[in-house]
Amino acid sequence: MISQWQLRAAFAARLSDMYGREVPAYTTLVDVSREVNEEALRARGADAERLGSIGRVTAERHGAIRVGTPAELRQVARIFGALGMRPVGFYDLRETKGSAVPVVSTAFRPVDHDELARNPFRVFTSLLTPADPRFFDAGLRARLDRFLADRELFPPELLALADRAEAERELPDAEAERFLQLAVEAFALSPEPIDKAWYETLERVSGVAADIGGVRSTHLNHLTPRVLDIDELYRRMTGRGIEMIDTIQGPPRWKGPDLLLRQTSFRALAEPRALRTPDGRVTSGALRVRFGEVEARGIAVTRKGRALYDRLLALLDEQTALRPGADRGELARALWTEHVPGSEHELAARALAYFTFRVAPERPRDGGRPPTGIADLLRDGWIRAEPIVYEDFLPRSAAGIFQSNLSGEGSRDNAKEGAAYDSAWLSGALGREVLDPYALYARRQHVSLAQVARELGLGDAPG
Repeated sequence: MISQWQLRAAFAARLSDMYGREVPAYTTLVDVSREVNEEALRARGADAERLGSIGRVTAERHGAIRVGTPAELRQVARIFGALGMRPVGFYDLRETKGSAVPVVSTAFRPVDHDELARNPFRVFTSLLTPADPRFFDAGLRARLDRFLADRELFPPELLALADRAEAERELPDAEAERFLQLAVEAFALSPEPIDKAWYETLERVSGVAADIGGVRSTHLNHLTPRVLDIDELYRRMTGRGIEMIDTIQGPPRWKGPDLLLRQTSFRALAEPRALRTPDGRVTSGALRVRFGEVEARGIAVTRKGRALYDRLLALLDEQTALRPGADRGELARALWTEHVPGSEHELAARALAYFTFRVAPERPRDGGRPPTGIADLLRDGWIRAEPIVYEDFLPRSAAGIFQSNLSGEGSRDNAKEGAAYDSAWLSGALGREVLDPYALYARRQHVSLAQVARELGLGDAPG
């Protein structure tokens, strides 16, 4: 019998092999990531593994796919449910600054710490929003709805095997092999000719809309290895002649603790695709929609920490607008140095980031009563804090990478009011709860604090 985590690991590995064949530059990205990680481990020793073992980091991937309807999204949830992956977080990429990306998204991933340690594969999954009149007028929406209703992304056999794997949390060897074969095929790039006129109609709205609603299948949009030094990787990829997007998205590189997520990618490549013209002829063309992304993960922040991050981004935007010739990275570093604590200890003491806590072996032994607050316990040496890695995503960063890899700017009518989508709506569309990532991190932290309270004889978990 093949367990869910083994299915997940095998699926991630096979997707990686497939995507490397489809997009050879991705293989280069993986190779360079491995080189950088090995050098970081030699240079930094155990500190390099503070946010995950080198084995986990090297194997780690996140993929990205795009679907068109709630029905398709529910089918995706069944496939990833077979792999022990649940929807976590709601991301509205429409609302980021300057976005012409008409999607809302969630990420399917393991949620249990042990499952994440075994294999932390994630899939960032975006759903088109045809109901948003800023992007789609009534006529285009009707055409799009008809097109999407007339396609089948996933074969019934795959979905039946997925349901069995989710219910039983494992599959027999033969069924597991069949499931993996069908699942990987479902996310391969289809050779079927694309209706050129229809694709271009949607592309005028957004390249992402065309990639979702202009084809009769879905495909892996990008696959992302994890790297320990994303700035060094950016330099090495550029040195190999691979064109990268202009910036690394997310927090700046600075002297303090790594927080949240930093991402970048090489630019979408022109891939040969068969195109059907209005007169029925099939011609050879090229589309730029798929790219290779890479990520560096930091510490998960609390809601208070996230509010600070968002405030600093707003300040950075203001300063960049006032000083158009200034280096944005330098401005960001100055802001972070001024406003963000420079140590993990202070992040934990100020409840800006999530940690697991344990009683320190060398804690005071003078018979004194331990304090009851986290900051005091840390200061006086009673407990130690271990950072919890950020397992999720940033909508502004995701939209920035999507936008940086589009061939055109797209269009958006800001005079119209956007359609309302939120986490509750997405949960209803999925037929399963979209989990709150903050609650997942907080629960893990609380469990560790409860253990600290028991060991130190405190009445309640420290706060």
